[in-house]
Amino acid sequence: MQLEIFTLCDAATEYAGKLNIIGTFDALRAFEAPIAHPQCAIAGRLRFEQIEEGEHRVMLTFADEDGNIVMPKFDSNLAVSFSPGQRTVTSHFVILIQQIRLPRFGEYTVDLAVDGRQLGSLPLYVTKLERAG
Repeated sequence: MQLEIFTLCDAATEYAGKLNIIGTFDALRAFEAPIAHPQCAIAGRLRFEQIEEGEHRVMLTFADEDGNIVMPKFDSNLAVSFSPGQRTVTSHFVILIQQIRLPRFGEYTVDLAVDGRQLGSLPLYVTKLERAG
């Protein structure tokens, strides 16, 4: 299996076999902590070979720089199936996150594991804005 797309973004949808992604980012800025962000999404595309047909466990974690989990884990099963003549297939995922609240400034990571094997890691840098004047 191969991770082709993995991103933190403003919004994402999956429609008619297409993954639509708007506004990818890796940084948030705020005047004070805790940091609130109204909505975002994590979007991805996995490609599977025929030998990988079947059930797969997908897990996403969102952690601070000390490894503390700051949001509930996303843990789901994914069924991969092939039609005759297909050599590879893709599967998209979109996880919508409402009302992010991050406890402090610093670096966070979003980690993706499939079947217990880490496939990707995204950084999120949260920095302090200074007030003018």
